[in-house]
Amino acid sequence: MHETIESPSRISRWGGRLRDSEWRRYGYLLFVGKFLGIALTLFFARGLPELLGAKAFADEVVLKGNDIVNPVNTMWTLIAAFLVFGMQVGFTMLEAGFCRSRETVNVLMECIVDTCLCGLLFYAFGFAFMFGRGNGFIGYHGFMLQDIPATYEATGVSFLAYWLFQFAFADTCSTITSGAMIGRTGFVGDLIYSVGVSGFIYPIVGHWAWGPDGFLATMGSAGNFLPWVGTSFHDFAGSTVVHTIGGFIALAGSIVLGPRLGRRFKRDGGGPMRPHDLTIAASGGLILWFGWYGFNPGSTLSAMDFEGTGRVAANTTLAACAAGLTAMAYEYIWTKNWDLSFTINGFLAGLVAITCPCYWVSPTGSIAIGGIAGVLVVLGVEFLEWLRIDDPIGAVSVHGFCGVWGTLSLGLFAVGKYGVSGALAPDNSAPVTGLLYGGGTSVLLAQCIGSGVIMVSTFLVALAMMKLVNATGLLRVSREGEFRGLDLYEHGINAYPEYVISSSQGHQAGVE
Repeated sequence: MHETIESPSRISRWGGRLRDSEWRRYGYLLFVGKFLGIALTLFFARGLPELLGAKAFADEVVLKGNDIVNPVNTMWTLIAAFLVFGMQVGFTMLEAGFCRSRETVNVLMECIVDTCLCGLLFYAFGFAFMFGRGNGFIGYHGFMLQDIPATYEATGVSFLAYWLFQFAFADTCSTITSGAMIGRTGFVGDLIYSVGVSGFIYPIVGHWAWGPDGFLATMGSAGNFLPWVGTSFHDFAGSTVVHTIGGFIALAGSIVLGPRLGRRFKRDGGGPMRPHDLTIAASGGLILWFGWYGFNPGSTLSAMDFEGTGRVAANTTLAACAAGLTAMAYEYIWTKNWDLSFTINGFLAGLVAITCPCYWVSPTGSIAIGGIAGVLVVLGVEFLEWLRIDDPIGAVSVHGFCGVWGTLSLGLFAVGKYGVSGALAPDNSAPVTGLLYGGGTSVLLAQCIGSGVIMVSTFLVALAMMKLVNATGLLRVSREGEFRGLDLYEHGINAYPEYVISSSQGHQAGVE
C-alpha cells in the first residue's frame, strides 16, 4: 500500500523536473554521455586487438622464427656486447703498461685504429664470411648487412644486436695479435695485416666452428665432416675461435718480425725488457677480467637460461682466481720473486682457458683448468724465451697456448649434465660428457681435431700473410725509427710530458 501511494508522487516529481529547463539539459547530457560510453566500449572491444596487432598475428601473417625478436635476450646480448667492447680499454692499458714508454702512443693508436678498421670490415664482409650461410668453409650471405632477418638464426636475438656482440669478439682477436708485435711494427704495416686478420683470417676460420654450417660445427654427424667421430667440435665462447686464432697469428707475426733491437734472451745472458708502467698494466688486466663477464656469460645469448648464465660466471671467476695464484707460485719457485707481470698474465690465462668449457664444467673443474693454465702460461713464456721469440706482453702464451689447453680441457672435465643454452630454457637432452666423467674419448677427440685444424691453418696462413707484408718493407719499422722510438718517429709526439720522460731517464741512468 505504501508503494502504491509513493509511485504517483515520484512520477509527478519527475514530470515537474522535466518541465524545468535546467533538469532537461542535465538529462540530455546524461543520456548522451551514457550512449557515447557504450559506443566507445563496443569500439574498443572490437578494434583494440587490431590496433595492437592481434588481428595481424592471428589472421593475416604467419610469423617465421626469425621474425620474432625476444626483447629480454636482445637486451642481455647488448649489455654483454658493451662489456666485451669495454675489454678494448683493458687491452689498451695492458699493452701500454707492458711496453716501453717510447712506444706508448703507438700502442694506443694501434688499438684504437684496429677497432675502427675492424668495425667497417666486419660490416662489409667479415660477418657474412663468418656467420652467413654458405658452405662448410665460408659464409656468403649478408654482405654489408643487406637483406638480413629480424633475428639471427633461431636465437630470438635482434640481428644487429648479435652483429654488435660478434664485432666485439672480432676486435678482441685483432688486438691480441698486435700485443706480441709492439715496439717494432710500422704503423702502415699494422693496418695492412689488420685487414687480413679482421677481414679474412678470423671470420673465415671462425666460420668453421661457429658458422651455421661450418664443417667443424657439423662434424660427427651423418653426411658431414668425419661422421665417425660422433660429436661436433665445441667452443662455447672462444678459447679457440678468438684466442687460439689471435695467439697463433701473433706467433707468426713475432717470428717474421724478429726481436726488438737490443733484446737479449736468457740463453745469451740477457733477459726480458722491463715494462714501463705496471700500474697501468695491472689495471688493464682487471678491466679485462670484468669485461670477460660479457665474453663468457653473454655467450649464452639468453637471459632466460638463469642457471647456465650463473654457472658460466662462477666458473669464469674461479678459473681466473686459481690461475693467478698458480702462476705467481710457480714463478716464485724459479725466481724467488713474487712477480706481478706473471700474476696478471696468470689470471688472464685462466680466463682464456675457461672460455671454451665454461658452460659444461663444474666449479671444481674450473679451478683445475685455471690452475693448470697458470702454470702453462709461465712455461709458455719461458719456452718462447728459449726459442728467442720476442713477445713483449706474453700474448702467444696467454691466448695461444692456454686457448689450446682450454679447448682440450672440455674433453676431460665436461660433467655430462649440460647441453646447450636456449632462448627460454636450456636444452640438456644431449649433455656433453668428458673423459674424467665417464664420457669416453669422443669429445676429447673432437676437441683435438678442431683445435688442431684451426691452430695449424691459422698459423700457416698468418705466416704467409706476415711474410708477404714484410716483403713490401712495411711490416717492420726502420732501425732509425726503432732506435728513436715509435712514438716520435711514427706519430710525432710522446705519451708523457717532457718532464716525466726526462726524470725517468735520469733516474734510470743513475741506477745503471
